[in-house]
Amino acid sequence: MNFLSRLKILPRWIIALLDSFILFYCALFGYLVRFNFELHQIEEYDAFAGSFTFMVGGLLVMQNTRSYEGIVRHTGFRDGSNIFKTIFITFILFLFLNFFHGNFLNDRFLLPTSVLIIASLSALFMLIFYRLLVKEIFVYLKNGFSEKALKNGVIFGAGEAGIIAQEAIKRDSKSQLNILAFLDDDEKKDGKNIDGKRIYKGIETLEKLVNQFHITDLIIAVRDLSVKRKSEIIDECLRLNISVSIVPPVDQWINGGLTAGAIREIKIEDLLSRDQIILDNPRIEEDLRGKVVMVTGAAGSIGSELCRQICHYHPKLIVMLDIAESPLYDIEQEFKEHHPGCSIKIILGDVRNKKKMKEVFKDLKPQVVFHAAAYKHVPMMENYPEEAIHANVIGTKVLADLAVLSQVEKFVFVSTDKAVNPTNVMGASKRAAEMYVQALNEYLESNHKKFHTKFITTRFGNVLGSNGSVIPLFKKQILNGGPITVTHPEITRYFMTIPEACQLVLEAGVMGEGGEIYVFDMGEPVKILDLAKKMIQLSGKKVDQDIKIVFSGLREGEKLFEELLNDFETVKITHHPKIKIAQVLPSSYHKIDGQIELFQDLVNKNNETDLVRHLKALVPEFISNSSRFEVLDRMN
Repeated sequence: MNFLSRLKILPRWIIALLDSFILFYCALFGYLVRFNFELHQIEEYDAFAGSFTFMVGGLLVMQNTRSYEGIVRHTGFRDGSNIFKTIFITFILFLFLNFFHGNFLNDRFLLPTSVLIIASLSALFMLIFYRLLVKEIFVYLKNGFSEKALKNGVIFGAGEAGIIAQEAIKRDSKSQLNILAFLDDDEKKDGKNIDGKRIYKGIETLEKLVNQFHITDLIIAVRDLSVKRKSEIIDECLRLNISVSIVPPVDQWINGGLTAGAIREIKIEDLLSRDQIILDNPRIEEDLRGKVVMVTGAAGSIGSELCRQICHYHPKLIVMLDIAESPLYDIEQEFKEHHPGCSIKIILGDVRNKKKMKEVFKDLKPQVVFHAAAYKHVPMMENYPEEAIHANVIGTKVLADLAVLSQVEKFVFVSTDKAVNPTNVMGASKRAAEMYVQALNEYLESNHKKFHTKFITTRFGNVLGSNGSVIPLFKKQILNGGPITVTHPEITRYFMTIPEACQLVLEAGVMGEGGEIYVFDMGEPVKILDLAKKMIQLSGKKVDQDIKIVFSGLREGEKLFEELLNDFETVKITHHPKIKIAQVLPSSYHKIDGQIELFQDLVNKNNETDLVRHLKALVPEFISNSSRFEVLDRMN
């Protein structure tokens, strides 16, 4: 029925008029009940005049309480309490008028006390009841005459959040979801009802409800649900081909109230088999407040998030450096719009350009550097090893050397788990960069004890949603109707979110005293095939029916699983359980400095075989996999 969508909110004077009629007829009903429906006694007490007086008195009180201003079809507890206040004040008013009228003006009350009690109670009931009735009729008509078929859903969580979620869905005129039941882990709630909806014990009864009521959707509405339990619920929903969504944290909707539109779909972050890492270290602000902080690769997924988080710690200036013109423009516009109070300097430049970088350090004098600029795409770098070595190794050396000359306080190098026992050029180039900044730090500690730049390395795995990661690729493939391409059925990866990664980078920067390689605890590795299946199901599709999964084979340089430590490394713990320090074998600065200088000549000669051979000599654990460079391993 289209008129429902066009139905306007009734004017307040109409609601006041309806309330007046109810007050009048409730008072008249009070007379009828009090005098056992004997008309002659009712006439003797002038029931119509008394009822009219009760109505007028109630209207005068309403002018003060404004109980007629509530939108009837959205009646809630506050509206009910306002009506109660109106009737209560009216009752007290007539008790006073009865006393004054009976003792000073006449020997009879305006309304007999018994009539006043009956009228007040019945008016309270009727005023609330008709509002709730209109509210339910409106919901029923909206659902009953909807142009789209209703979907049946259940809410996991029979607490306050679950009740609020159900009310939000009922109020939303665009929602096509009909909540039929609640699920809850609390055994004491089993078998009870909320708003006529039964509460069932745990997720174990979901399959029975699916078969009985054709459930299509489940909403998780528990505020402090453990990651393990959330994962169990999601897995069960995916097994039963049920769409699953979640009520966001209270602080995200409390000011505006929860709406059905705010109930979000499950994100891929929700599928991580660990709690999200949240840090709050006041030392970060102490380290960054009032300082010039430079972020290389500032337009990338990690670099841009680093800039956003650094902004909260009140630096003097954030120097955003990147070679990518359009993304750098985008991040500049974002900061102008959302962080106008944060002072930024945009630098379009290449970390490999020593002359340009020297000018940047001289002019802006950064005190802290976060070096996130790098080429990171494994197959691409396997095809262009000279680019990986030039950017990741030589570029890092350029920045590190300039940081020392410019007396930068800290230099935080963002590395990768692919630098551990590398099987590809990209990972080996990052390991070579790790070796150089560590060796440089050790050399400075030995020869410049008073002051020197502290070099700190952070190492973590794949970042959800980062540029070039598997998640955006899968989303695009699902949007195009498939197929999803997975390289190997057994391939696994560690994952963390972009904000998590950046928090840990900042934390490591604060903790670091120089020379450390910080390794982040990323939980259990995720099987990429399982990730693909879950993403298909979360999109409302069926695996192999709607979206097929095909195996394309390992790409050049790719390995089945990543590691956070190599065979010769151990770890030592830190103050934070999610951050550990890799104990690695030291390298000679003069030796590695000379070897990296040699890279420049090899890059100029553009001989990829000699380049990769020299990289393997520098990083002896670099053993190529599924790559044309495997022949170099066999020659050694």
